[in-house]
Amino acid sequence: MMMDSFLVLSATKDPTAVERANLLNMAKLSIKGLIESALSFGRTLDSDYPPLQQFFVVMEHCLKHGLKVRKSFLSYNKTIWGPLELVEKLYPEAEEIGASVRDLPGLKTPLGRARAWLRLALMQKKMADYLRCLIIQRDLLSEFYEYHALMMEEEGAVIVGLLVGLNVIDANLCVKGEDLDSQVGVIDFSMYLKNEEDIGNKERNVQIAAILDQKNYVEELNRQLNSTVSSLHSRVDSLEKSNTKLIEELAIAKNNIIKLQEENHQLRSENKLILMKTQQNLEVTKVDVETELQTYKHSRQGLDEMYNEARRQLRDESQLRQDVENELAVQVSMKHEIELAMKLLEKDIHEKQDTLIGLRQQLEEVKSINIEMYQKLQSSEDGLKEKNEIIARLEEKTNKITVAMRQLEQRLQQAEKAQMEAEDEDKKYLQECQSKSDSLQKQISQKEKQLVQLETDLKIEKEWRQTLQEDLQKEKDALSHLRNETQQIISLKKEFLNIQDENQQLKKVHHEQEQALQELGSKLSESKLKIEDIKEANKALQGLVWLKDKEATHCKLCEKEFSLSKRKHHCRNCGEIFCNACSDNELPLPSSPKPVRVCDSCHALLIQRCSSNLP
Repeated sequence: MMMDSFLVLSATKDPTAVERANLLNMAKLSIKGLIESALSFGRTLDSDYPPLQQFFVVMEHCLKHGLKVRKSFLSYNKTIWGPLELVEKLYPEAEEIGASVRDLPGLKTPLGRARAWLRLALMQKKMADYLRCLIIQRDLLSEFYEYHALMMEEEGAVIVGLLVGLNVIDANLCVKGEDLDSQVGVIDFSMYLKNEEDIGNKERNVQIAAILDQKNYVEELNRQLNSTVSSLHSRVDSLEKSNTKLIEELAIAKNNIIKLQEENHQLRSENKLILMKTQQNLEVTKVDVETELQTYKHSRQGLDEMYNEARRQLRDESQLRQDVENELAVQVSMKHEIELAMKLLEKDIHEKQDTLIGLRQQLEEVKSINIEMYQKLQSSEDGLKEKNEIIARLEEKTNKITVAMRQLEQRLQQAEKAQMEAEDEDKKYLQECQSKSDSLQKQISQKEKQLVQLETDLKIEKEWRQTLQEDLQKEKDALSHLRNETQQIISLKKEFLNIQDENQQLKKVHHEQEQALQELGSKLSESKLKIEDIKEANKALQGLVWLKDKEATHCKLCEKEFSLSKRKHHCRNCGEIFCNACSDNELPLPSSPKPVRVCDSCHALLIQRCSSNLP
């Protein structure tokens, strides 16, 4: 049912769209495989590198898709060199490639030049740029490609986008020595088809690589986290050291403040003493003044002198008092500055404590991350423990098997002991049973023969089992070989179907060419007869505009495209080019008395004129 539905879907699809999709997929596979293999190869690529050769084959098929047939008189030409030559006009930097390709001595065919151009563009790493310029100009490409071609559709733009990835590759290709003209471009699908076993092994390898990458990533993370933890520890230690230093400085500052306060107290006490002394001196002076006043009456001169001395002492004492007050103001300002310094120190301590708290939070976050990583490691270790438990179970099973083997050996030993005891009893009863001994010896000899036969049978069975195992292995190898052969046969069938399709297309083209040649043979005989008429018509139509064959691609009336089967014909009246169906009329013209080929429109006009000229 799945195959029927697939066939129905493929039958309903447009074959050209399927071809474009197939070529796009092949281009994706070849470009991806080339980039991966080149990166793993790790060196510049040579022309003998198989993925590179397959890439050029796929690109050649993509450029050939939907290419118009360049028609000539006796043959047709289908090459990709024409559109690649356009790149020189659109992209001036591509002129060097075109000139170097034309100068190569060994290239004789346009296909060989196109292959050399592709190789040189890949070495320049500008293939994507050149083809992008070509794809943008759809009007110019329509001269070389059909409307359904890959280069005219979206698939071409996708391939050009994929070609940008090839700029990673370094290629060193020798174009001169290669025979590019006679190479056969066949796509090797075996490079892109993969077995299920290879896919399974690759998936396992990918999974193992992913696990190892995860393990390395976890270890690297753990290292980084350990380094960050160590750096944070060092920062915490440095901050703790700086904190201890600040605390010591605070203690020193506090001691200095205490000392300054003590000095302030001492200065105040000294000031008080000075004030007491000054008061005492003032009292003394007052007493002296009173005594002097009492003695003033006796001698005014002595009083004046005493008065002057008292004033001097008062001035000195007032100056001393001012000096003491100035020192007190300086001490008060020093105290304010010390208090401000204390506040700034307290602010710094608070900020550093906040930074310490933030660092501790970061440490806790790092510890939580370490705990998560440790949990992941524990989960991986649990997986390893489970595997170890499975191994332990297997070892227990092996131990049980060994115990069972030992028990069997013990039973064998017991049986041997019983046999020995039976032999002893037989020896005791030999004298009594001599007649029976002969029969028993015969039975023993028969049993020994049976044992020998059984041993030989066991050996034969072992050899038979070994041969069967070898046969099974051979059959497995033969099955794998047959599977490979079936895959090769399927690929060959696909290639055979493609070749059959190409053969049918070639047969159709051959049939069309034969029909065209037959028509040409029949019309060549007619053309000889009409040469004279054409000469006469040319004499008459010297004043008319005669279109060239190269300028006309479609019929003027029916607008159908000219081909080998649909030939071009000039109208002898108007000079335009028409197909056979639109110019199969013949009328005599004033320039030539013989009937000449005329288009349908001119034929109708001339008949109207003739009918109007009639009485």
